[in-house]
Amino acid sequence: MKFIEDLIGKLFTGNANRAVIRENFTRSENEEQEVISWLAAEEGEQVLKMVYDNYHLKKAGIVKEPEVHLFHTSYANGFAVSYDSPFNPENFPKLFFGLGLRTLGLGYRMVSMDRKIDEVNEQVRTTEKLYYKPLVSVDTSSDKIDQRYGNVSIEKIYLDNKPNYLKVLVTLYSDRQYHDAKPFDQFMDKLFKAN
Repeated sequence: MKFIEDLIGKLFTGNANRAVIRENFTRSENEEQEVISWLAAEEGEQVLKMVYDNYHLKKAGIVKEPEVHLFHTSYANGFAVSYDSPFNPENFPKLFFGLGLRTLGLGYRMVSMDRKIDEVNEQVRTTEKLYYKPLVSVDTSSDKIDQRYGNVSIEKIYLDNKPNYLKVLVTLYSDRQYHDAKPFDQFMDKLFKAN
Protein backbone atom coordinates (compact mmCIF):
# COMPACT_ATOMS: atom_id res chain seq x y z
CA MET A 1 0.00 0.00 0.00
CA LYS A 2 2.93 2.37 0.70
CA PHE A 3 4.04 2.01 -2.94
CA ILE A 4 0.62 3.18 -4.20
CA GLU A 5 0.58 6.12 -1.77
CA ASP A 6 4.10 7.16 -2.87
CA LEU A 7 3.10 6.90 -6.52
CA ILE A 8 -0.05 8.98 -6.00
CA GLY A 9 1.97 11.51 -3.99
CA LYS A 10 4.44 11.89 -6.86
CA LEU A 11 1.69 12.25 -9.44
CA PHE A 12 -0.31 14.82 -7.50
CA THR A 13 2.30 16.93 -5.76
CA GLY A 14 1.70 20.57 -4.87
CA ASN A 15 4.29 21.72 -7.42
CA ALA A 16 2.59 24.74 -9.03
CA ASN A 17 5.34 25.30 -11.62
CA ARG A 18 5.33 21.89 -13.31
CA ALA A 19 5.83 22.03 -17.10
CA VAL A 20 2.93 20.50 -18.96
CA ILE A 21 3.88 20.84 -22.63
CA ARG A 22 6.97 21.93 -24.57
CA GLU A 23 6.86 22.08 -28.33
CA ASN A 24 8.40 23.78 -31.34
CA PHE A 25 6.08 25.59 -33.70
CA THR A 26 6.29 27.09 -37.17
CA ARG A 27 4.62 29.85 -39.12
CA SER A 28 3.35 29.83 -42.67
CA GLU A 29 4.63 32.13 -45.40
CA ASN A 30 1.22 33.85 -45.40
CA GLU A 31 1.51 34.59 -41.67
CA GLU A 32 4.99 36.05 -42.22
CA GLN A 33 3.72 38.27 -45.04
CA GLU A 34 0.87 39.53 -42.83
CA VAL A 35 3.41 40.62 -40.21
CA ILE A 36 5.65 42.28 -42.82
CA SER A 37 2.65 44.20 -44.20
CA TRP A 38 1.53 45.17 -40.68
CA LEU A 39 5.02 46.51 -39.83
CA ALA A 40 4.94 48.72 -42.93
CA ALA A 41 1.36 49.92 -42.32
CA GLU A 42 0.36 52.88 -40.17
CA GLU A 43 -0.93 50.69 -37.30
CA GLY A 44 2.36 48.79 -37.06
CA GLU A 45 4.39 52.00 -37.09
CA GLN A 46 2.16 53.53 -34.39
CA VAL A 47 2.37 50.47 -32.12
CA LEU A 48 6.17 50.34 -32.44
CA LYS A 49 6.47 54.07 -31.72
CA MET A 50 4.17 53.76 -28.70
CA VAL A 51 6.22 50.92 -27.15
CA TYR A 52 9.50 52.72 -27.90
CA ASP A 53 8.23 56.01 -26.43
CA ASN A 54 6.81 54.26 -23.33
CA TYR A 55 10.18 52.54 -22.83
CA HIS A 56 11.95 55.92 -22.72
CA LEU A 57 9.23 57.46 -20.55
CA LYS A 58 9.65 54.60 -18.05
CA LYS A 59 13.41 55.23 -17.98
CA ALA A 60 12.56 58.82 -17.01
CA GLY A 61 10.21 57.59 -14.26
CA ILE A 62 6.96 58.25 -16.13
CA VAL A 63 4.42 55.42 -16.41
CA LYS A 64 2.05 55.39 -19.37
CA GLU A 65 -0.25 52.64 -20.69
CA PRO A 66 0.59 50.16 -21.91
CA GLU A 67 3.09 50.00 -19.09
CA VAL A 68 6.68 49.07 -19.85
CA HIS A 69 8.84 47.30 -17.25
CA LEU A 70 12.64 47.57 -17.41
CA PHE A 71 15.26 44.86 -16.79
CA HIS A 72 18.88 45.83 -16.23
CA THR A 73 21.72 43.74 -14.81
CA SER A 74 25.38 43.42 -15.72
CA TYR A 75 24.60 40.37 -17.91
CA ALA A 76 21.12 41.09 -19.28
CA ASN A 77 19.00 44.02 -20.39
CA GLY A 78 15.46 44.15 -21.60
CA PHE A 79 11.91 45.28 -21.20
CA ALA A 80 8.41 43.90 -20.93
CA VAL A 81 5.24 45.58 -22.11
CA SER A 82 1.87 44.80 -20.51
CA TYR A 83 -1.16 43.86 -22.57
CA ASP A 84 -3.27 47.00 -22.20
CA SER A 85 -5.11 49.29 -24.59
CA PRO A 86 -4.47 49.88 -27.49
CA PHE A 87 -3.25 46.28 -27.82
CA ASN A 88 -5.77 43.77 -29.11
CA PRO A 89 -5.72 40.05 -30.00
CA GLU A 90 -4.66 40.90 -33.58
CA ASN A 91 -1.84 43.42 -33.09
CA PHE A 92 -0.23 41.88 -29.99
CA PRO A 93 1.01 38.73 -31.79
CA LYS A 94 2.01 40.85 -34.80
CA LEU A 95 4.20 42.99 -32.53
CA PHE A 96 5.77 39.80 -31.15
CA PHE A 97 6.61 38.34 -34.56
CA GLY A 98 7.42 41.78 -35.97
CA LEU A 99 10.12 42.32 -33.34
CA GLY A 100 11.47 38.91 -34.30
CA LEU A 101 11.67 39.88 -37.97
CA ARG A 102 13.42 43.12 -37.06
CA THR A 103 15.93 41.19 -34.93
CA LEU A 104 16.87 39.17 -38.01
CA GLY A 105 17.62 42.47 -39.76
CA LEU A 106 20.15 43.38 -37.05
CA GLY A 107 22.56 40.58 -37.96
CA TYR A 108 20.96 37.70 -36.06
CA ARG A 109 19.82 34.20 -36.90
CA MET A 110 16.84 32.42 -35.37
CA VAL A 111 17.87 29.49 -33.19
CA SER A 112 14.47 28.36 -31.96
CA MET A 113 10.76 29.09 -31.91
CA ASP A 114 9.00 27.20 -29.15
CA ARG A 115 5.99 27.14 -26.89
CA LYS A 116 5.79 26.06 -23.25
CA ILE A 117 2.54 25.53 -21.38
CA ASP A 118 2.66 25.16 -17.61
CA GLU A 119 0.58 25.84 -14.53
CA VAL A 120 1.41 28.73 -12.22
CA ASN A 121 -0.76 29.70 -9.25
CA GLU A 122 -3.73 27.74 -10.60
CA GLN A 123 -3.50 29.50 -13.97
CA VAL A 124 -2.37 28.06 -17.28
CA ARG A 125 0.62 30.02 -18.57
CA THR A 126 1.51 29.78 -22.26
CA THR A 127 4.89 31.18 -23.25
CA GLU A 128 5.84 31.49 -26.90
CA LYS A 129 9.53 32.24 -27.35
CA LEU A 130 11.69 33.34 -30.26
CA TYR A 131 15.44 32.95 -29.63
CA TYR A 132 18.19 34.59 -31.69
CA LYS A 133 21.99 34.48 -31.73
CA PRO A 134 24.29 36.88 -33.58
CA LEU A 135 25.71 35.82 -36.92
CA VAL A 136 29.32 34.77 -36.29
CA SER A 137 31.82 37.49 -37.16
CA VAL A 138 35.45 37.35 -36.01
CA ASP A 139 37.64 40.44 -35.74
CA THR A 140 40.90 39.31 -37.39
CA SER A 141 42.96 41.95 -35.57
CA SER A 142 42.04 40.58 -32.13
CA ASP A 143 40.58 37.13 -32.92
CA LYS A 144 37.55 38.06 -30.83
CA ILE A 145 33.98 37.27 -31.81
CA ASP A 146 31.49 40.11 -32.31
CA GLN A 147 28.53 39.38 -30.05
CA ARG A 148 26.64 42.42 -31.40
CA TYR A 149 24.17 43.16 -28.56
CA GLY A 150 24.15 39.62 -27.11
CA ASN A 151 21.62 36.80 -27.48
CA VAL A 152 18.03 37.96 -27.94
CA SER A 153 14.91 36.25 -26.65
CA ILE A 154 11.41 37.55 -27.32
CA GLU A 155 8.55 36.04 -25.31
CA LYS A 156 4.79 36.42 -25.52
CA ILE A 157 3.01 35.28 -22.34
CA TYR A 158 -0.66 34.35 -21.98
CA LEU A 159 -2.44 33.49 -18.72
CA ASP A 160 -5.54 31.33 -19.07
CA ASN A 161 -5.41 31.94 -22.82
CA LYS A 162 -5.54 35.74 -22.38
CA PRO A 163 -2.61 37.96 -23.47
CA ASN A 164 -0.60 39.18 -20.47
CA TYR A 165 2.72 40.68 -21.57
CA LEU A 166 5.52 40.61 -24.12
CA LYS A 167 9.19 40.51 -23.06
CA VAL A 168 12.44 41.23 -24.92
CA LEU A 169 15.64 40.18 -23.14
CA VAL A 170 19.21 40.53 -24.38
CA THR A 171 21.79 38.40 -22.54
CA LEU A 172 25.48 39.18 -22.88
CA TYR A 173 28.47 36.92 -23.35
CA SER A 174 31.02 37.55 -20.60
CA ASP A 175 33.67 35.27 -22.10
CA ARG A 176 37.01 36.90 -23.06
CA GLN A 177 36.76 35.49 -26.58
CA TYR A 178 33.94 38.00 -27.30
CA HIS A 179 34.06 41.75 -27.83
CA ASP A 180 32.00 43.76 -25.37
CA ALA A 181 28.36 44.00 -26.39
CA LYS A 182 27.09 47.12 -28.06
CA PRO A 183 24.84 49.33 -25.86
CA PHE A 184 21.30 48.16 -25.22
CA ASP A 185 19.89 51.61 -26.04
CA GLN A 186 21.45 51.30 -29.50
CA PHE A 187 19.73 47.91 -29.84
CA MET A 188 16.41 49.55 -28.94
CA ASP A 189 16.95 52.36 -31.46
CA LYS A 190 17.71 49.91 -34.25
CA LEU A 191 14.99 47.42 -33.27
CA PHE A 192 12.36 50.13 -33.29
CA LYS A 193 14.05 52.06 -36.14
CA ALA A 194 13.93 55.30 -34.21
CA ASN A 195 15.41 58.40 -35.84
